[in-house]
Amino acid sequence: MATDKKYFGTDGIRGTANAFPMTADMALKVAMATAHVMRGSTGKAMNRVVIGKDTRLSGYMLEQAMASGFVAMGMEVVLTGPVPTPAVARLTGSLRADIGVMISASHNPYQDNGIKLFGADGYKLSDELEHEIEEFIDQDLTQHLPPGDKLGKASRLDDAPGRYVEYIKRSFPAGKTLEGLKIVIDCAHGAAYRIAPQVLWELEAEVIKIGASPNGRNINDGYGATAIQNLQKEVVEQKADIGIALDGDADRLIVVDEKGEIIDGDQLLTLLAVEKKKQGFLQGGVVATVMSNLGMERFLGEQNIPFTRTPVGDRYVVEEMRSSGFNIGGEQSGHIILGDFGTTGDGLLAALQVLAIVSERGEPTSQVCRMFEPVPQLLKNVRYASGNPLGEESVKSAIERAEAKLANNGRLLVRPSGTEPLIRVMAEGDDPDFIEEIVDNICTEITKAA
Repeated sequence: MATDKKYFGTDGIRGTANAFPMTADMALKVAMATAHVMRGSTGKAMNRVVIGKDTRLSGYMLEQAMASGFVAMGMEVVLTGPVPTPAVARLTGSLRADIGVMISASHNPYQDNGIKLFGADGYKLSDELEHEIEEFIDQDLTQHLPPGDKLGKASRLDDAPGRYVEYIKRSFPAGKTLEGLKIVIDCAHGAAYRIAPQVLWELEAEVIKIGASPNGRNINDGYGATAIQNLQKEVVEQKADIGIALDGDADRLIVVDEKGEIIDGDQLLTLLAVEKKKQGFLQGGVVATVMSNLGMERFLGEQNIPFTRTPVGDRYVVEEMRSSGFNIGGEQSGHIILGDFGTTGDGLLAALQVLAIVSERGEPTSQVCRMFEPVPQLLKNVRYASGNPLGEESVKSAIERAEAKLANNGRLLVRPSGTEPLIRVMAEGDDPDFIEEIVDNICTEITKAA
């Protein structure tokens, strides 16, 4: 696994829009390098790329720059406009495209943007391919440009959202509807602002939508899977049965029950795994990350459902699912991958599977979706300006002392964020006061070192 990548993080390239590396010039170079590398890796002529985006203002700039880069390399470009990340993955396959591009910074504020790349199979590119693309981003590719009569062209696919709506609806149990359910859907002013409410309405739910009025500058601002206070309030005030929160590119899902309380990705993964096992459709077990709660691991063990962990990032979850033959995986943060239906995290698709269970059982969401008692878990972030605080001896010693104290009674995880200049410190165990002391001590040492 390549770990020394220059531009790509755990979820593509990401940064502040119109500042390196999220500039129009960089986007053009990424497109050209991607076309060149993918052509070489497949050994065949490349002919088509699908480019989607979320609702950020900077999406216009990056979309056009990337389209120019691909056209310059002789490729046909299909522009979808604002659609969820999983829609791009799906359309890449259904349109027989060679490359899929999603322009989004997911849950980040509008000032940021990013580039995610998919292969012809709808899966995110491997670390190795991303590493190879990086090598060509900084090179002069003019000698690889086709002659003028071999230039590509660009067009818009006006029915891209409609195609995705129909695909999503087909994942819902045949002959069933959401009639009788009152649902608040929070679209984060993001990519699914039209699609998500439409799908729920067409499945006959009573739909109340919030966070569905994007203006280019309000994505994830007080709404969505990372800011659910408004959703919690709306669910309680409207006496809704359930609240659904997506993030900016709709590949993440957080649920709010009828009491306004959060049901995170760990609970949802557990629910879906237990249900699939009961139906006889569970393949292998569940893949989660090092961030998933110890209570989830214990509960799945009691249910005789195999459980394995990966590094943080849904790409690593998917890689493990594919290598192990598991069909359910995801993250506590709400990325849920259902291998029977898709190739990447899909918040709306996962929401429909959860809603199908809630509707079928006819019980309150709080009873249906709360599967296990979480072990006390505390996560704190320490921001740093530069350097590598984790390389300092004082920080290393603090981590070693903490691990010795925890022994076999909990877990400690200290890692840099793959998308921001943050060190994430997470610990969990049965004693919350002890866990808080562990986390605070390490955060203090990191702050000193930073």
